[in-house]
Amino acid sequence: MSLKFRFVYISVFFTGVLLSACMRSGTKDVTAKMEEYMRALEKLHQFSGSVLVAKDGRPLIRRGYGMADFEWAAPNQPNTKFRIGSITKQFTSMAIMMLQERGQLSVRDRMCKYVAGCPASWQPITIDQLLTHTSGIPDFTDFQDYKRIERFPITPEALVNSFKDKPLDFPPGAKFSYSNSGYAVLGLIIEQVSHRSYSVFLKEEIFTPLGMKDSGYDSNDEIIEHRASGYVRKSGAIRNATYIDMTVPYAAGGLYSTVEDLLRWDQALYTEKLVSQKSLTAMFTPHVAIAGYGWAIETQFGRKMISHEGGIEGFVSKIARFPDEHTTIIVLSNLETAAITKISKDLAAIVFGEKYELPHEQQFIHMDPAKLNRYAGRYQVQEAPDVIVTISVKGQSLLFGVQGESLVLRPESETKFEPEDGSAQVEFVEDAAHNVTSLIFNGQFKAKKLQ
Repeated sequence: MSLKFRFVYISVFFTGVLLSACMRSGTKDVTAKMEEYMRALEKLHQFSGSVLVAKDGRPLIRRGYGMADFEWAAPNQPNTKFRIGSITKQFTSMAIMMLQERGQLSVRDRMCKYVAGCPASWQPITIDQLLTHTSGIPDFTDFQDYKRIERFPITPEALVNSFKDKPLDFPPGAKFSYSNSGYAVLGLIIEQVSHRSYSVFLKEEIFTPLGMKDSGYDSNDEIIEHRASGYVRKSGAIRNATYIDMTVPYAAGGLYSTVEDLLRWDQALYTEKLVSQKSLTAMFTPHVAIAGYGWAIETQFGRKMISHEGGIEGFVSKIARFPDEHTTIIVLSNLETAAITKISKDLAAIVFGEKYELPHEQQFIHMDPAKLNRYAGRYQVQEAPDVIVTISVKGQSLLFGVQGESLVLRPESETKFEPEDGSAQVEFVEDAAHNVTSLIFNGQFKAKKLQ
């Protein structure tokens, strides 16, 4: 799993797309507007994948764009299977809630009750803290040797053992920090308690009962019909994505699915087919920051939004549920650099009659490096105060850095910057004295400049 996708809850990195002409829903049919928007992205080579937007369970749009396989010119379809990355976590959390309802575990249990050989530092950690990213266990995708590890098969036990000797990032429960490691441990707990492999448990207890015949645990060896290949856009060209052995993402990101199957999943969450309403409420309630169990609970356009993003080499994904409006946005892409957050938000804007903008070719300007220096500094993300963004000057561009990763931003105007692939947008905000006070990620998330 690529490091950039730790931002599943705050969506501040490698997301967004530059757009050009504001408009409101109502002048055209909603489906036609969404088709126009997606075709514009496709034409700019900024999206390849499948999209499904539904109201009351009925699709308003359900289409594929770009290629499932660029080398064979095989187009994406609504039944194309995509790796869904961290959307996997909501299925892991559902499995935990099912086992709790059966009396086989409790989210209040110490995790070491089910994990053999726990180090002393893990003894206080509860299952609840694994679910909410508050355990303090460091994310194994941050390890220096991760790029080597991700290329080779690994068992669940060996994966968990690989970070048992690492010190905690903070005392359990002290704060939120997104960790794939916690969900790997949850997968191992599911296996220990159910006496079935993680993949078999999900198939028998979730996918088959819900009729999700096109979902499952991905494999590098098996032939899976209608599965998309993964790509990344580099220097304006589509390239094959980096290889990852699918045993590595495990219960944190190892599943594949389709937009049609994820709609079946979405509709089941309005019912008690899998668990009681009490368990669903626990999943969809923010326990710390905006973190539920495998979901982020936020507000978008003044409406409650329950969502999660996913990312894994060659793929990005998002499911956004607006339960009060019974509206669902599902975007699955086999282009790793697709602006998944912005695409989902703009499709929601079309549905709800809010402002959005159509994609267009980027136009960069020249800026004196001396002017760029005013933006340099450290910025604290309001939605996640522990996340600090650094802005520095690199030639005639800005370098956007966060948690060990960086992105080169070029100026589109005096205050708006983005990378050449259009995968993010940063806008700086000034006060009346023209001092830079903050920056905004993708028109939504704000970070205050620190003195």
